[in-house]
Amino acid sequence: MSRARTPIGARIRRKRMAAGLSQVALAQALGISASYLNLIENNKRAIGGALLLRIGERLGIDLEHLSGDSEARIIGTIGELMGDPAMKGIAMDADSVREFVARFPEAGAALARLYRAYADANAEIDVLHHRLRSDPLLSQLLHPILNRIAGIKSGAEILENIADLTEEERRRFIASINAEARELVPSMQSLVDYFDQSAARQKRFSPILELDEAIIANNNHFPRLEEAAEALRAELDAGGRLEAETIAHALKRRFGVICRPGPAGEPHPEEGEAVLTFPELMPPPSRIFRMLRLYALRAAGDVIEATLGGLELTSDEARALARRALSSYVAGAMMMPYDSFLAMAEERRYDAGLMSRTLGVSFEQVAHRFVTLRRKGSEGVPFGFLRADNSGRLTKRFPLPGLSIPGFGHGCLLWPVYTAFFERGLVRQVCVFPGGGRFLLVAEATPKHVAGFGAPPLVLAVMLACDIVHADRTVYAQGLDLAQPPLEVGPSCMLCPRLDCSHRQEIPA
Repeated sequence: MSRARTPIGARIRRKRMAAGLSQVALAQALGISASYLNLIENNKRAIGGALLLRIGERLGIDLEHLSGDSEARIIGTIGELMGDPAMKGIAMDADSVREFVARFPEAGAALARLYRAYADANAEIDVLHHRLRSDPLLSQLLHPILNRIAGIKSGAEILENIADLTEEERRRFIASINAEARELVPSMQSLVDYFDQSAARQKRFSPILELDEAIIANNNHFPRLEEAAEALRAELDAGGRLEAETIAHALKRRFGVICRPGPAGEPHPEEGEAVLTFPELMPPPSRIFRMLRLYALRAAGDVIEATLGGLELTSDEARALARRALSSYVAGAMMMPYDSFLAMAEERRYDAGLMSRTLGVSFEQVAHRFVTLRRKGSEGVPFGFLRADNSGRLTKRFPLPGLSIPGFGHGCLLWPVYTAFFERGLVRQVCVFPGGGRFLLVAEATPKHVAGFGAPPLVLAVMLACDIVHADRTVYAQGLDLAQPPLEVGPSCMLCPRLDCSHRQEIPA
């Protein structure tokens, strides 16, 4: 069992008691002794396989929930919380966090939600701090305010400190102070209005983070979208590779949308336009993906909206992002149908580079599809996914139990997702995280699109991660001595407990 999961025994005990069963009754139903069940419930015996399945069936618990995978993200979030400087002096190790979430899952979820709100509030403070220092509109508002306050202060000091002013001079200074004060009122009102508008735009949670959490909660697999993708692909082409011309013809015939190259900034058809434009230098896989995303949005909008409703998002911005993400999910499933893609992945041992060339898609598209192979009874290798730009910022993420990925900001400098920017081809590394989880990490940096003359290309690095127990199912384990000590890494400098790391760039919490 991965160390990031909650103890199974505590979960079994809680569910048994909620069902009104005694240890003896449950043990008899499972065909084991009550003393053995007692050891299991006190986490003194590891279980798995058939017994774990029988317990899940008897207590009516989904196997994924019983094993603790469904709460791994809560454990990770609380782990980030305990690494925050605000928690200094509070000792709660990883085992204590797991035990807490196992015994009190609702309290754990509440604590994780509060931390996300706290992190959002801190991010908003950082934004306001930056705006106070560099926002030109604020500078324009503050400059006359400060000048008028300085004028009022100067006039008041003269009135207070110079005793031999004439009545005329005194009246003149008072009139000047009054004039400055009257002029100060509209300037202050403009400043108040500016911050009122900012507060009105502030959301309870980051829309992107809220969407990430919703997708992770669904294990990044949506069966209804998979079914819709199969049906839509059959409409376009029953077999073979989808071609751009076929999709463009279907969009024009069915929805009246014309696909053509065009300048950046033209309206997207998602907003009601009848023209889908893309840069002239956009690679063919990206063109096909964009056309399929629009086709999915128009042809399977009801399924997408129903799936969107099940995510229970709290803001219009999060719902808009989710609509785009779900239509992208359908597009990826249309390009790479589940069954044939899984069969190819198993046959080619998850060689993303080879599969991208064989299927005519990008490395990132294949990596994305790997992460969605979570159909019950037909799962692929469970991969985590991460994408970063060359500033180090994490732009997409899908964690795994034990794989510590911050919810925002930057990650560990030792991850291959960063070294990939300086290497040719794919970079791989066996790593161990502070919680004890061992993973095979592979990453590759690729340009997002081809840039024209004078324009710098947008280069992103994509990283896949799998637990070391699954490494031998992939081509990336070839030639690696998995018995050698792995590279010690962490989630980020701020959250990492490895005090002697030579790559540390921040003071640890």
